[in-house]
Amino acid sequence: MRQLTLFLHSSLDGYAEGPNGAMDIGFIAYNEELEQFANKVLSTADTVLWGRQTYEMMYGYWPEMMNNPEASEHAQNHANWIHNVQKVICSTTLQSADWHNSTLLKGDIITKINELKQQDGEDIVILGSPRLAHYLMAPQLIDSIKLTVSPFVVGSVLPVFKNFSQSLKLMSSETFSTGALGLHYDIINKA
Repeated sequence: MRQLTLFLHSSLDGYAEGPNGAMDIGFIAYNEELEQFANKVLSTADTVLWGRQTYEMMYGYWPEMMNNPEASEHAQNHANWIHNVQKVICSTTLQSADWHNSTLLKGDIITKINELKQQDGEDIVILGSPRLAHYLMAPQLIDSIKLTVSPFVVGSVLPVFKNFSQSLKLMSSETFSTGALGLHYDIINKA
């Protein structure tokens, strides 16, 4: 059975976005260390799970980076990885998902994600998409959580956790030179 991993960036006070909404991720203490942490998280996944808003944001940015001579080598490599990986988008309003290797899920996404987890393949990662993650927390579909926690207090915006009450086991932790943390938890008391 494939694992469903949630991978999010968080502020120190537990928020997934800044005060200006989903596009406000300036609080992330992003550097080469976080790039390496993200590469490690994504190295075990062959499928990305997104909500509509994250899909549209990613689709509006990453295809431009693939051959952009001004993009860093890491950005170009990540853009190519995202282009080639299987992308599954959960949306009630999106009419099509036109990006290469994209599939649109509508209707009973809980059943469809359970079916996806039963298929052969590597891990599935919710890359961003905190609202989708909240929706999947209540039925306990998420198997592990990988977070970067940046030393920045955002205030009351969109929390990382919602509808979530489960025990976690810390599997690994890393401290970065920026003061950020990289954390990996497995969920241990799934029903």
